[in-house]
Amino acid sequence: MNRIHNFNAGPAALPLEVLETAQRELTDFKGTGMSIMEASHRGKAYDAVHSEAIALYKELLGVGDDYAVLLIQGGASQQFSMVPMNLLGADEVADYTDSGSWASKAIKEAKKVGKVNVIADCGKETPTRVPRADELEFTPGAKYLHITSNETISGAQWRQFPEAPEGTALVADMSSDILSREFDATKFGLIYAGAQKNLGPSGLTVVLIKKELAAGAPANLATMLKYSTHLENDSLYNTPPCFSIYIFGLVLKWIAAQGKENLYARNVAKAAALYAAIDASGGWYRGAAAKEFRSDMNVTWRLPTEDLENKFVAEAKKAGMEGLKGHRDVGGIRASIYNAVPPKAVEDLVAFMAEFKRVNG
Repeated sequence: MNRIHNFNAGPAALPLEVLETAQRELTDFKGTGMSIMEASHRGKAYDAVHSEAIALYKELLGVGDDYAVLLIQGGASQQFSMVPMNLLGADEVADYTDSGSWASKAIKEAKKVGKVNVIADCGKETPTRVPRADELEFTPGAKYLHITSNETISGAQWRQFPEAPEGTALVADMSSDILSREFDATKFGLIYAGAQKNLGPSGLTVVLIKKELAAGAPANLATMLKYSTHLENDSLYNTPPCFSIYIFGLVLKWIAAQGKENLYARNVAKAAALYAAIDASGGWYRGAAAKEFRSDMNVTWRLPTEDLENKFVAEAKKAGMEGLKGHRDVGGIRASIYNAVPPKAVEDLVAFMAEFKRVNG
């Protein structure tokens, strides 16, 4: 077996231990004589997988019975619409911050549903960043405040989350940094995350929601678009993405086995090593995000020319490093160093960067 260093932004690296467990259980899940992909979503075998994943997610995030975990399809992009459809009444206003590509897409969809105030906008600034707390001009009585905790494309991250005014729910798209660092989930009314970065494979979106928020959807909203539908049916109203949820559960067990504190410290160290390599290059490698807003999950940088960037990506691939080409909208280089990316991958990338500069600088 020849495993590469996987720096893809999503679908992204999964823990090797998770993949090996799935491999062992693929054709005979715990003595059932069939794969979990073949098992009924109403049967005992799958029910145990489903329930355990939900319980462990709540445990890792430190939330109680006033929260529900919903296992939904459609990706974070569907949540851009579901959030305002469920939470934003006809005469209500939602506050949004624009920090880049994904926040901008959330705003665009929310405006189709109801009234939106963009209370801070730095989405097109270079170097890239997220808003500062003192820039937020809250709308009195806003139903919720929406942020994108980590901009996967630009590599900018909220280092400290804002405090929403009393009566305003804090809502976050945490697709690319959920369970990568310590934070107080009880400060949020709703957190959603596509699984394909830090939680598992594509095909699953995990929504953490205060139960009281799920109760206010318009009566004429389509059944499958109501959070209350998924809450009342334990995310089993229709056939869920069973295999994705199974892998999600294995990833959560892996996180628990690492010890959250150890995993989070490792993430900080990986990012620090990569940023140190960028900063020590004398400007030959140029970080794309402002230093105080640099992401620990998606490290972005530029080289002196696009030709050198293309050469960097091509030679890195030959050296066993995949997924370093920046997003098509912005170019450059991006290393996504999610939970499952081992420190050795970053060490080898840093060494490659030094040698590439020596030869081409």
